Amino acid sequence: MTRQQPTPTRRIFDPHIHMTSRTTDDYAAMHAAGVRALVEPSFWLGQPRTSPETFFDYFDSLLGWEPYRAAQYGIAHHCTLALNPKEANDPRCTPVLDELPRYLIKDGVVAVGEVGYDSMTPAEDTALAAQLQLALDHDLPALVHTPHRDKAAGLARTLDVLRESGLPPERVVLDHLNETTVGAAADSGCWLGFSIYPDTKMDPDRMVRILRVHGTERVLVNSAADWGHSDPLKTSHVADAMLAAGFDEDDIEKVLWHNPVAFYGQSGRLDLDLDRVSPGERQQQLYQGNSILRGGE
Repeated sequence: MTRQQPTPTRRIFDPHIHMTSRTTDDYAAMHAAGVRALVEPSFWLGQPRTSPETFFDYFDSLLGWEPYRAAQYGIAHHCTLALNPKEANDPRCTPVLDELPRYLIKDGVVAVGEVGYDSMTPAEDTALAAQLQLALDHDLPALVHTPHRDKAAGLARTLDVLRESGLPPERVVLDHLNETTVGAAADSGCWLGFSIYPDTKMDPDRMVRILRVHGTERVLVNSAADWGHSDPLKTSHVADAMLAAGFDEDDIEKVLWHNPVAFYGQSGRLDLDLDRVSPGERQQQLYQGNSILRGGE
């Protein structure tokens, strides 16, 4: 007889994960680890896009197919939409900025993002300022990508643009922070985002050390899992590391559930009620005539 796994009491909200790049096995493993909600930011897919239309198909999938796929595993899916910093440098892609307003009014969109810097070019300056204005226009928070290189300089430049934008700091999360940038980011009044990776960026033990110094206020911990070497269970690993380091379950729930709910809740669009549909009913649902099953009726 197959043994049923106990339902975890811990609830996890991954505030930044690229599920387009992941499999249904990942969704199942995430649910088993306690993940019940996530936000998928639009990002660079690895292969350069050649026209704005490819973005629109991608945005449509983040608003339709991916929420359907997540719901099959009992996970509430939301997204953030933007022209990402890397492709802001490609003139073939910049017309996306003109079309974003028709997507930002959609119910599943809980922020503008990822915006920010990759190489800190003038084109990235223009795209960042324009999209922060869109966040203001649509009363949405902003998910801001801090660069992977020259992080301190990139954060300083980001904060200058944020101050000029007029977007309140409590409506901004500065993501991909580490030990060199967390102090200035905390002083800015913005939310603090940390991506936990197997080999790069942050790891669970480093994250725990930061939490010991800076506390749990305004902290978002994410896996940022994508097509690269990454792990969609890193949020759960941080929970385990916090517990081992002496944090209690209330601290863990604050960081991994209440904080992302509070930040993205500013959009007024979070829908976390998946319990209204039973697993059996979910398995019978289709999306535009399709299911995640193959070969069945």
